[in-house]
Amino acid sequence: MTRVLILGGSGRIGSNVAADIVAHTQAQITVTGRNPIGAHGVASLPTLVSEKLGSQVQFQVLDLADREVLRDAIAACDLVIHCAGPFHYRDAQVLKTCIEVGVNYLDVSDHPSFTRKALDFRDEAAAAGVTAIINTGIFPGISNSMVRQGVEQLDETERIHLSYLVSGSGGAGITVMRTTFLGLQSPFKAWINGQWQIIKPYSARETIEFPAPYGRIGVYWFDMPEAFTLPDTFPVKTVITKFGTVPDFYNYLTWSVAHWWPSSWLNNPKVIEFLARVSHRMTDVSDRFTGIGVAIRSEVNGYKDDQPASYCSTLVHENTAVAAGYGTGTLAELLLAGKLKKPGVWPVEQALSTDLFEQTMQSRGIKIHHEWLKK
Repeated sequence: MTRVLILGGSGRIGSNVAADIVAHTQAQITVTGRNPIGAHGVASLPTLVSEKLGSQVQFQVLDLADREVLRDAIAACDLVIHCAGPFHYRDAQVLKTCIEVGVNYLDVSDHPSFTRKALDFRDEAAAAGVTAIINTGIFPGISNSMVRQGVEQLDETERIHLSYLVSGSGGAGITVMRTTFLGLQSPFKAWINGQWQIIKPYSARETIEFPAPYGRIGVYWFDMPEAFTLPDTFPVKTVITKFGTVPDFYNYLTWSVAHWWPSSWLNNPKVIEFLARVSHRMTDVSDRFTGIGVAIRSEVNGYKDDQPASYCSTLVHENTAVAAGYGTGTLAELLLAGKLKKPGVWPVEQALSTDLFEQTMQSRGIKIHHEWLKK
């Protein structure tokens, strides 16, 4: 019997990862949290987990700061999935421990600082025979594999443009809100025209045509790990990563925070927490009207048969958190079945073949639309 440990598994993203693994494997799953009491104190988390996910899943109280308990929990399983964000604040101790005890690893990390920390362990993971895949989920995650699909259609790739759109909260918890505002703290580097350039977060609004039901929506520069893993993976001159929300009103609020608020405020944890909680309350209301879906648009530009060509892929799902669960759950399924083995530390696009990606998306009913764009 294979065993999976999901750190932070009682949260919105982690519980959807667990649900996907339950649906597609026979693994015994342990989800963890720091507190056994439910968010509103109405029921214990062990009870809520059992009611939602069934007997295949159990709950364990675990604080990542308790290194000894963490190590014992990791050593008792076959796969660890790290869902305990925000990853801005995390070190790579979980990954390091997995390497030391020889356990495969996935995470839903979404911040470049953590990605760089994880990639530093590539050689150690390879030597230990541990497959570690980072930045899984919906974006980054499924989005990276959509890019790989596009790149493989071209003979030569010059430019990658990724646009992400989330309705309201996306069905995720307050941690995702914290992540959004933490992403506004500092300028970041983007790969543009063959060189690294400094970009201000939530700048350069661009109107993108997303599939129904969204249509034309504004997106903005946002600091994402794929902004530097994609140039490392593919020989491209430009990688653009932009993000927006529905309703558009939230975009303007976020833009004003990024451009008008003093940096000292944005670097204050109390201010970030305030913004996250206010935003979460707002989306509790707006979610009723906008839904909690996600849309991804990947456009890859280059050459095919010596002619300029553009390949566009789009995906829409009604629930962002569920889609994130699919992105990570598919990789867990493949690792547990022995269909994916690549010792080292890898972003998704460097570890997952397009064939396997397409098979697992089809098994979950995820439809990705592809088209060649006319010049």
